Amino acid sequence: MGAQLSDAEVDAIFHALADATRRDIVTRVIERERSVSALAELYDMSFAAVQKHVAVLERASLVTKQRRGREQIVHAEPSAIRDARRLLDRFEDLWRQRIDRMQSILDEGEER
Repeated sequence: MGAQLSDAEVDAIFHALADATRRDIVTRVIERERSVSALAELYDMSFAAVQKHVAVLERASLVTKQRRGREQIVHAEPSAIRDARRLLDRFEDLWRQRIDRMQSILDEGEER
């Protein structure tokens, strides 16, 4: 998994992705970069609320902002998304290993 994520980094990523609006923001900025004001127009909430959602995503390293003139442009950071996927893949691997061990035990019982 490249560099190992700290517990705080993992918590930040999954906290950020636990909210539907933040997942939608990530999806939209993966499609193309957008200004915070353009994102705010897409949601039935205040500009400040959208800014707060973007800040949570920034703290989780899922997006970055770059000033372009008077606009703050939001970019996706695919490396953090890959890190989250790799962590979930590790959990899946552990679970599959457990299922395989249980199946082996059941198979041994049938052979007796």
